[in-house]
Amino acid sequence: MRSVLTAMFDAAVAAALPARVLPAHLPPPPRGRTVVVGAGKASASMARALDDAWPAPLDGLIVTRYGHAVRCRRIEIVEAAHPVPDAAGEAAARRILERVHGLGPDDLVIALISGGGSALLSLPAPGLTLADKQTINRALLQSGAHIGEMNCVRKHLSAIKGGRLAAAAWPAPVLSLLISDVPGDDPATIASGPTVADPTTFADARAILAKYGITEPEAVLRHLEQASDETPKPGDPRLAHARTKIIATPQMSLEAAAAVARSVGLTPVILGSGLEGEAREVGRVIAGVARQVALYGQPVPPPCVLLSGGETTVTVRGTGRGGRNVEFLLALAIELDGLSDVFALAADTDGIDGAEEVAGAIATPDTLDRAEALGLRAKTSLAQNDAHRFFAAIGDQVVTGPTLTNVNDFRAVLIAPAGMRAGDGVTP
Repeated sequence: MRSVLTAMFDAAVAAALPARVLPAHLPPPPRGRTVVVGAGKASASMARALDDAWPAPLDGLIVTRYGHAVRCRRIEIVEAAHPVPDAAGEAAARRILERVHGLGPDDLVIALISGGGSALLSLPAPGLTLADKQTINRALLQSGAHIGEMNCVRKHLSAIKGGRLAAAAWPAPVLSLLISDVPGDDPATIASGPTVADPTTFADARAILAKYGITEPEAVLRHLEQASDETPKPGDPRLAHARTKIIATPQMSLEAAAAVARSVGLTPVILGSGLEGEAREVGRVIAGVARQVALYGQPVPPPCVLLSGGETTVTVRGTGRGGRNVEFLLALAIELDGLSDVFALAADTDGIDGAEEVAGAIATPDTLDRAEALGLRAKTSLAQNDAHRFFAAIGDQVVTGPTLTNVNDFRAVLIAPAGMRAGDGVTP
C-alpha cells in the first residue's frame, strides 16, 4: 500500500514538472529583447526549461526559495526566504522591477510565476518596511487565514504585486506562465498576481485584518487606511498587452495520480482539487467518507482511492510548528481509529509542508498503536499542532527534498479489500 501511495504522489509531482509542461506554451521570439522575470518555488526550474527551449537571445532574473535554485545559462537565479520574507527577497523584487522598466512594444517580458512568489517578491509599498511585512506575514500564517485572504493583504502592502509588475513593464507585452498552487486556479491569487489585474481593494484588506484580530504593526494599518495607491484593476490600459497561461494545475496532477491508481486495479475517486478549510476538519470529513467506503462500499466499493488537493489551513494554537498535510493526516488517523484496510498519504507537491523540510507523511491502520508504544498520544500531538514530530517518531514522514514544482497539497486515502495485508499487492 505504501508503494502504491508513493507512486501516485510521484506521478502527481511529475505531471507538474516545468520541463514537461512549459515548452509547449512558448511564443515566437519578438523583434526586440526578451526579458525573463519571475518568482516562486518552481520559478527556477521554469527558468531552466525556458532557457533550454528558447531559440533566441534572452536575459532575466528569477527569485526562488532557499534550496530551490538550479543552474541556468542565461537567466540569473537568486534565492530568498519563504514563507516569511527577508532582505534578499526585497532586493530581488527591486531588481526585477528595474529589469522591466524602459522596455518598448517590440520587446517581450516572460513572467514565470508559481506558488511561494508572494513571500519571495517582498518589496514594501512606500512608507512600509520589510519588518512591517514580516510581522504581518507571521500573523497571517498563524491566524488560519486562507491563501486568498493572505494574498489580498499582501497585494495592498506591496510595490510589485497585484498587477504592479505588469504595469511597470508597459508598453512591453507581458506573457505570464503560471503553475497554480491555489484552489480555483485564479491567476490573481497565484503569488499575489504580480502581472494580473487585482479585483480586491484596500477596504478588503482592512476587513481581513479585522476578521482575524490583527492590529499590529501600526504602519500597516495606517497604510491601509490611507489607501492612496490602489492596485491596477481590470481594464487598466497598462495591462492591455498582458496575457496569462496556466501551464500546470492541481487537477492535472490528480488526474495523473488517478491513472496510476487505475493501472494497479484501484478505482480513483477525485473529491476535488481545491478543498479548503482547517486541515484537521478536512481530515475528519474525509475519514468519514473512507469509513463509508470501507464498511458499506459507498460511493464505490474497495479497492479504491480517494484523491484530493487544494490548500487547507492550520490555526496554530499549540507549541508545535503546524504543517497542514501532517495535521490533516493525524486528524484522519484519529477519526479512523485503526480501521483496517485504510492507508493514506498527504504531502505538499513542493516537498515542504509548512515550515518543515518534509513533504508530509503516511498513515496506516496501526499508526496510533505504534505511536502509543512510543508513549505518544495522537490527540495530544494534534492539540499541540505537533504532527510533524508525531510522524517523525514513528518513521512515517515523506521526505523528498525540493521537487522544483508546486501544485499544492496532494492527499490519497486508499481503501483496500477487506483483510488485505499492508504488504500485499493490488492487482486488476
